[in-house]
Amino acid sequence: MNDDLGAAVHLPRPPSRVVSLVPSLTEAIAVSTPGLLAGATDYCTHPAGLDVPRVGGSKYPSVERVLALAPDLVVANAEENRREDVEALRDAGVPVWVTYPRTLDAAFTSLARLMAVLGAGEPAWLGQARTAWERPAEGPPRRAVVPVWRRPWVVLGGDTFAGDLLRRLGVHNLYDDAPDRYPRPPLAEILAREPDLVVLPDEPYAFTAGDGPESFPGVPYALVSGRHLTWYGPSLAEARALLEAQLDAA
Repeated sequence: MNDDLGAAVHLPRPPSRVVSLVPSLTEAIAVSTPGLLAGATDYCTHPAGLDVPRVGGSKYPSVERVLALAPDLVVANAEENRREDVEALRDAGVPVWVTYPRTLDAAFTSLARLMAVLGAGEPAWLGQARTAWERPAEGPPRRAVVPVWRRPWVVLGGDTFAGDLLRRLGVHNLYDDAPDRYPRPPLAEILAREPDLVVLPDEPYAFTAGDGPESFPGVPYALVSGRHLTWYGPSLAEARALLEAQLDAA
């Protein structure tokens, strides 16, 4: 089979030892195929109480630690993980399955394909997530900016998974047409776009009521769960209801 980037991944049989370098996929694998995970990154926080060896961060995992766990498959993401680490693992003879969904529908397809590779079939949470996201958004769209970092400011651009989720929730990202997926505009430029909503997730930058909203005086803001906005996995089953409540609170 080919992964999301079209690279052939040769597995003579379903894997029995998987190392995940992607927090959302770590959760998906742990929930769907208990006992399959042989290792995960330091940032793999879900499910709670996950007890597996750690291999470092997502951007800078220890290839040596991954290889020491003798995985027969490593799961990675084109955006979260570095190409050189993926290539180093492949050069060492370890199959690597790379994901890269940039829309909700692509995430559903990607997850279903990964579950098939793992021999898990389609888990219940994936069907629940499909159902949760079926209905269209209600009410007029809200014009928003979505900072994901500050000092310097970085905002959500176009062609992103999180942007597609917000679109389905009736939120129009004012940087959706930007040539960069994560533009770095100065604050003055962001304000000049006159957003009627600022969406502030708690990851990767941990925006709070006291850190972020003060830069957008007079503009309503919504503090949202970064995990539910950016992770593709079991959290998608509950993400719609949670994000809608958080956006409605603005």
